[in-house]
Amino acid sequence: MAKPLSEYNRKRDFKITAEPAGNSPSKRKASALSFVIQKHDARNLHYDFRLELDGVLLSWAVPKGPSLDPSQKRLAVHVEDHPLSYGSFEGSIPAGQYGAGDVIVWDRGIWQPHDDPRKAYAAGKLKFTLIGEKLSGDWALVRTRLKGSGDKEQWLLIKENDQQARPASEFDIVEAEPASVLSDAVVGKPKATAKAKPKAAPKAKAPKRTAALPDEFAPQLATLVDRAPEGDWRYEIKFDGYRIMARIRDGEVRLFTRNGHDWTERLPRQCKALQALKLKDSWLDGEVVSLNGDGLPDFQALQNAFDIGRSLDIVYYLFDAPFLNGRDQREDPVEERRAALKSALSGSRSKLLRFSEAFAASQRDIFESACDLALEGVIGKRAGSPYVSRRSDNWIKLKCRLRQEFVIVGYTRPQGSRSGFGALLLAVNDDTGLVYAGRVGTGFDQAALKSIYAKLTALERKDSPLQKPLTSAQARGVHWVEPSLVGEVQFAEWTREGVVRQAAFVGLRTDKPASQIIHEQPRAAKSVKASGASKAGKAQATVKNVKITHPDRIIDKHSGTQKQQLAQFYTDISEWILPFL
Repeated sequence: MAKPLSEYNRKRDFKITAEPAGNSPSKRKASALSFVIQKHDARNLHYDFRLELDGVLLSWAVPKGPSLDPSQKRLAVHVEDHPLSYGSFEGSIPAGQYGAGDVIVWDRGIWQPHDDPRKAYAAGKLKFTLIGEKLSGDWALVRTRLKGSGDKEQWLLIKENDQQARPASEFDIVEAEPASVLSDAVVGKPKATAKAKPKAAPKAKAPKRTAALPDEFAPQLATLVDRAPEGDWRYEIKFDGYRIMARIRDGEVRLFTRNGHDWTERLPRQCKALQALKLKDSWLDGEVVSLNGDGLPDFQALQNAFDIGRSLDIVYYLFDAPFLNGRDQREDPVEERRAALKSALSGSRSKLLRFSEAFAASQRDIFESACDLALEGVIGKRAGSPYVSRRSDNWIKLKCRLRQEFVIVGYTRPQGSRSGFGALLLAVNDDTGLVYAGRVGTGFDQAALKSIYAKLTALERKDSPLQKPLTSAQARGVHWVEPSLVGEVQFAEWTREGVVRQAAFVGLRTDKPASQIIHEQPRAAKSVKASGASKAGKAQATVKNVKITHPDRIIDKHSGTQKQQLAQFYTDISEWILPFL
């Protein structure tokens, strides 16, 4: 079905452009079908939407980029297939070459076709689920009858109406998250708000950076690693709760989950405590938890507190402040942001607001102590690092025990005197759909058994939602449910069959959609660069025998790109750009 790559090759001179050559379509057996969206600042800025199928990347040029609003049907012009290797291409296509301009990887992940993708593609109606770093949920590509330029087909890229859909009036994903998911680089000119003025003479001390407070703000996320990497890191406790971003504007406090859901009404006492601080425009980052009798975070207790509406039992631990008192702090080193936040919280008399302290002990001692206390793990933050609204190597997480979210696809009847249900059947997403991942039958108290069972019975269905049927023995006595509930589970290990062992239930997650739940794979610590930001103004770095002063200085506040990163980028592409200088 896939068109050959001759058209792709014909348009490019690979002696000049650094783009990968298009050889025969890849015959690799993909465990998951990849997708990539590349932001391309060519003659006209656009987004290249690419889906892997039959060894190539089917490609569409989307002038305005994707929208999370189902009412906004975005034009997608079908262009030539690209090789799979193009999915990781970032760089500058030289002038005079086809598509000359800068390219970044704006999003990437896997896609799951809802029907036979070849038949759907031929029919001009592709429906699929995206599991990416920025985009998720259900989408559709629909061919129109309108003629494009030459023989190019015109399609429409449409967001389906699901939990990830959001009105354009509230949130614009391409404006809110402009940076690359690979390098944090940004391409394209920002919207001009006024005519640029000549720069004033430099002052001895830089003025405070002020910025209009954004309506929406995405949190920085940590990268799961298998062990602590080298470098200068600050470690905090990994809380067992819900990530919450607090927006304070004109004295009003609004609380949002990491996916942008408004939880203000669920946490009224925490809002009042924040209002009492009398802060000016701010975005604060933290996590809400419930503490057990030993003063340790307890996720099930947190879930129970939400279920009965007892916000008095919930503590809001704050650990960062990307915006504080009208000042944009994203470029500041993490130590300075946290010091400013701690100072702002010092006047609070509320027991519901606490500052998340970093520990001065060694990483090994901190991690071992956390595990001895049965905590989830620790979070490491690279010294001197900025705040970026995406997953970053500058924040890492180490877990004491394997633990992640699963989609709940069924349950078994209880045995003996137990009420509710016996065990929950678990699954994760891959390119084929939902894949069985085992069962969990421990970790439930009576309140959880009762409340979860009520949810399960309301979601019952006749057939299995799993892509591959279970054996008759595995399926015996199972009651299937719609795959919409997400549960967090800790366990000892994954078996070769992809099933969890010695699993214990932690709690339901209402802040994460089922479509985003995949098998989490920790990154090797050696893949996290040890060279990170250090104390501002005192550090130097060397790139290709050239000394870089202030290597940690932020040169692009939107992406958090540092001076050293830019120097390294130009070094990496020097063999392609030097002949043209």
